[in-house]
Amino acid sequence: MRANYASLKAELSKYLTPVIVVENNAVGGRFTLISKGVQVERVNPVPEYFELAKSIAHVPLGIYSVLAAYLSDQVPNIPNAGRIDPHDLDMVAFRTPGDKGWITPLNSYRTTLGSALTMLPTANLPADLETSSTRILTEATRFVDTIVKAGSFDMVAFNRFAATVYPSIRVNMTFAATAQINGIEGLMKRWRTLIGEQAWSDLYVTVLSIWTTSELNQASIIIRRTMNQAKVATHLIDLPTVQPPSDPIAVALDNLARIVQDNVAAEMVFNADLQVADALKGKEDLLSDEILQQIGGTAPAAKTAALTTPAAATCPITGHTATV
Repeated sequence: MRANYASLKAELSKYLTPVIVVENNAVGGRFTLISKGVQVERVNPVPEYFELAKSIAHVPLGIYSVLAAYLSDQVPNIPNAGRIDPHDLDMVAFRTPGDKGWITPLNSYRTTLGSALTMLPTANLPADLETSSTRILTEATRFVDTIVKAGSFDMVAFNRFAATVYPSIRVNMTFAATAQINGIEGLMKRWRTLIGEQAWSDLYVTVLSIWTTSELNQASIIIRRTMNQAKVATHLIDLPTVQPPSDPIAVALDNLARIVQDNVAAEMVFNADLQVADALKGKEDLLSDEILQQIGGTAPAAKTAALTTPAAATCPITGHTATV
């Protein structure tokens, strides 16, 4: 059974059409249009200032990444202190108290920030974006200089710095979102014209992302508006991965082939029980109901939504686990 299932999947992958594979990346996403197994075009459609706006908005996270291991393992008396899990903090702050190992890498990052600040006027950014980016970089270099000179830092000081630049971060987020919307929607309009209305109405889109960006993924939010609304619930497929795969196209087509063949299999194999058929089409394990009955458990509240919002099946026989 496994051999035959795998053979069907491998052959079916060659006939999937039309398909758009979306790879989330630092420049707003790489999009590949596939027709009958052939790559028609692969493009990064988002304007360059998206990457610049996001990179600078991430500067506080960059500083945190250097300092985190050297934090005190005790949650200080700060606003929203209750939102920090003490155990998580204890694990993150794994360096010995008083260790100064953060100074050298932070000075190195400071050099990068200083270069960015110097070059910013040459980037031809919109005026408001340049102003907000300048503020973030200026405050960041000032904070780094202060704590390096003092040879110490704490969460209170970092929180104060982060709060100071947050309004500017919001400006950068606004510009980044606009760039991504315009870039993706412009590409979808062009590809829709290229392949025609009939093919577009049957379009499948697979969006590859890591777990931390898989829910309300920005590419999925934008692209769903351009699809056939009668099929978007079943044809827009989010595929969370542990790490970006080395061959994203192969991974996307492999998972899509599983989904498409299981959509038909569900109605043929489980025609006597449509709830089980829906499970094969969705993200439930086919044994979940039986296990819950035997252990006296109850299904999570999300189960009802899962039955109406298609997601990848997790079949105990085939190992099908992709998310739709």
